[in-house]
Amino acid sequence: MSAEVETSEGVDESEKKSSGALEKENQMRMADLSELLKEGTKEAHDRAENTQFVKDFLKGNIKKELFKLATTALYFTYSALEEEMERNKDHPAFAPLYFPMELHRKEALTKDMEYFFGENWEEQVQCPKAAQKYVERIHYIGQNEPELLVAHAYTRYMGDLSGGQVLKKVAQRALKLPSTGEGTQFYLFENVDNAQQFKQLYRARMNALDPNMKTKERIVEEANKAFEYNMQIFNELDQAGSTLARETLEDGFTVHDGKGDMRKCPFYAAEQDKGALEGSSCPFRTAMAVLRKPSLQSILAAGVALAAGLLAWYYM
Repeated sequence: MSAEVETSEGVDESEKKSSGALEKENQMRMADLSELLKEGTKEAHDRAENTQFVKDFLKGNIKKELFKLATTALYFTYSALEEEMERNKDHPAFAPLYFPMELHRKEALTKDMEYFFGENWEEQVQCPKAAQKYVERIHYIGQNEPELLVAHAYTRYMGDLSGGQVLKKVAQRALKLPSTGEGTQFYLFENVDNAQQFKQLYRARMNALDPNMKTKERIVEEANKAFEYNMQIFNELDQAGSTLARETLEDGFTVHDGKGDMRKCPFYAAEQDKGALEGSSCPFRTAMAVLRKPSLQSILAAGVALAAGLLAWYYM
């Protein structure tokens, strides 16, 4: 008799678990994609928003040189994103979210690059190692899994329309940038009259895609991957900053004579390929030359650019 009771209880427990899983599945299927993204990335968001770098940026503790570098990372990120959006503008899994006039940032970023670096800016910059991994991911998604492109587009553009506006004001105040917008064209959405209303439209369009439950889960997972790429960029920035700090004298960066082992330069992080540096000449003659080095610019830029994206989530 007791055996029969235990068996019955086991069946009941199994049925409860099955019922709970089914209920969760139904909730997932019925939930709006925008809400799932918000809830599904909350933990990653919380970790990111508590980094010291992000806190300092929000307080206005940002140097003009670093803000210039941020534009570099943004340019590479949006070039990749908008190339893949253009590729998939007619794909049913993304077409409703194609708003080139209202959202695309590459043209604005080009103006900012020219403002900060001059007409030959393209010769001065390159994509950093950590940011390159994210760029490659965006290209892979656009070419192989376009249904996941929404995760990257939503995270970037919705953030730019919200938290990005806060960063614009912080930058203009802290760096004394022109109130007319030079250097912050990236944050100016000339064809969006009301940011809040447009975000509502965008979310409605995204929710109307109504992908199946499995695809919703993958989109949320992809958004979390974006945060991980961001954290990798922060780590790269921290390593570069630590290396520079060790090589800093009381009155500034160590000045090199332009000759000798490049590993003595403050720019190079410990993980650089030592073999590739043997016999090379140091390109830095002054402290400012260190900051003008394209690779270092890009690493620092990625960190600041990332802060913009992460801070954006605060106000979504």
